[in-house]
Amino acid sequence: MTTVIYSADSSSPAPLSLAQIVEMTGGELLPLSGSKTDSNNLSLTGAAPPSEAEQGEVTMVDQVQNAGAIRGCHADVLITPSALTAESINNEGPAWQIVVEDPHTVFAKIILHFRPPIDQDVPGTGVDSTAHVHPSSQISAAASIGAGVTIGPDCKIHAGVSIAAGCTIGAECVLYPNVTLYSYCRLGDRVVIHAGSTLGAHGFGYRNVAGKHMPTSQLGYVQIDNDVELGAAVTIDRGTYGATRIGEGTKIDNQVMIGHNCRIGKHNLLCSQVGIAGSCSTGDYVVLAGQVGLRDHIHLGDHVTIGAQAGVMDNLTKGVYFGSPATPQQEQLRMLAVQRKLPDLRRELKEVQGKVRTLVKQIEDKVNDSSSKAA
Repeated sequence: MTTVIYSADSSSPAPLSLAQIVEMTGGELLPLSGSKTDSNNLSLTGAAPPSEAEQGEVTMVDQVQNAGAIRGCHADVLITPSALTAESINNEGPAWQIVVEDPHTVFAKIILHFRPPIDQDVPGTGVDSTAHVHPSSQISAAASIGAGVTIGPDCKIHAGVSIAAGCTIGAECVLYPNVTLYSYCRLGDRVVIHAGSTLGAHGFGYRNVAGKHMPTSQLGYVQIDNDVELGAAVTIDRGTYGATRIGEGTKIDNQVMIGHNCRIGKHNLLCSQVGIAGSCSTGDYVVLAGQVGLRDHIHLGDHVTIGAQAGVMDNLTKGVYFGSPATPQQEQLRMLAVQRKLPDLRRELKEVQGKVRTLVKQIEDKVNDSSSKAA
């Protein structure tokens, strides 16, 4: 077993060598892109999904057919279920590959080293002795600030706020009453979160094992960038392994739900009761009107606008969309125009059906009359 080592001077885990990672995973080490990094000198300091991983970190793909996700990835080490070749990823991406039987279990183990689970004891009110709060910030006596929390200058933390261990909050943030931040949430500067919002709850992810729904890994966190404002009763789930992220300047209305692994772009406007399923992403300056719903794993490009109560089922590029499933504005207006005519069309159809029945009856009477005369 690999010993999990923690830095002596901080609560952060110490880096791991490539040899320690191989020992921890029990996998087979293979060179990928020319082994540009000397394996003996490689120091690994974190783990993240391919879209987030940086140099000096470990990443993972769970299927060989998803190898495209690591092209251009800056991570040094890649966990996979079977061997890849440098050619299969165009010689771009990590230098080293570790092949294992169960990449999710192994990757979760690595994540837990670099972002260890927080003590689940129920915290009381007040500021934990290990928290770092800037003296210019105002903290209500009825707030709960957990272990290792960092709060920057000029913040205002109201009564009933619960900030779990390992959270980081930037400068000039305002958290109104009863806001809850689960462990490891990260807030930038000038973030405003209104009453009753919850960040970092577990994502709605399960796998069926022996007929039972078992939760999947919930080892990520929530990251809120600078100048974001969240309304009352907003819920944002933590990522599976990495961040659920809200981009700079985005404004989110009351009662919005954002699922795990979502990446919301800069300066978006999300109106009340929007629901976004897991692993969705948006570009910049996207507008979602009230009660818009997005299915999982779709992307909205820059400057997309979705009208109220629309249901988005596919990726969309720049433009205005309405309806369920959401379609371009002009197409939807044509459909609505036809719908408005349906009562008149129904009436006209009934009139035509009546005339047809009359004509059929007249023809049948003539045929019967001719048959009688012929007899």
